[in-house]
This record gives sequence, C-alpha cells and structure tokens, in this order.
Amino acid sequence: MSTAKLAILIAGVLSLLVAILHIAIVIAGAEWYRFFGAGEQMAKMAEQGSLIPAIVTLAIAIVFAVWAAYAFASAGIIANMPLQKTALIAISSIYILRGLVVVVLIFKPMLASSFNIWSSLVSLAIGLLYAYGTWFLEF
Repeated sequence: MSTAKLAILIAGVLSLLVAILHIAIVIAGAEWYRFFGAGEQMAKMAEQGSLIPAIVTLAIAIVFAVWAAYAFASAGIIANMPLQKTALIAISSIYILRGLVVVVLIFKPMLASSFNIWSSLVSLAIGLLYAYGTWFLEF
C-alpha cells in the first residue's frame, strides 16, 4: 500500500471514530455534550429530553461517516464515490480550517480550553492526512 493510500486510510479510520464518538455522545447524554464542548444550551436541551441535540449530533455523525467513506473509497477499500477528488479536497480543507482554530487560540487565550486545543490539533492532523493522501493519490 502506498503512503498516500495509507494516509487516507488512517484519515478515514479517524473520521469513522469521530462519527462513533458523536453517536456515543447522544447515548451518554448531557454530561458528554458538556465535556465535548457542545455548549450548555445543548446539554440542557438533552437533559430536558429534547430531540434537537440528538438530531444535530447524529447529523454530524453522518457527515463524518460519509467523509470516512470517501477516504475508504480512495484507499481502495470500497467502491469509488461521486466527485471523489473534489470531495476529498473539500474534506481536507474543512478539517484543516477547523484545525487552524488553534492559531486563534494563541492570540485569544481567553477562548482556549484543553478541549478546544486538542480538538483543533486532532482536526489539523486528520486534515493533513486527507490532504497528503489526496495530493499524492492518482485519480
């Protein structure tokens, strides 16, 4: 397996883990919404039995699962997906932009929390894996 395929495969596995984490947050409830930075309003709605936090979180999980599928298709694990290279460029860009929030946190330390820092760094790492794989794969 080429390094590009390996990078995109690892990115896909990480995206799938993020999707599973979002499902776990729905199952675990309000405290997990708080811990993982969803905000107090989402946590309170979950405590009150509102379906909105679950719907929003499951929609996010679906997005990450689809992103994983694009990575797996690019690694040759599953069939090709529509607009594969374009989607991978978009996915890479979104992850990297989310990861660059860490730069903002350097200049606005009042916004920095350990969750914000770690989630930014993880997003940046995943985005760079997608970008590397996308750049060096042959489509």
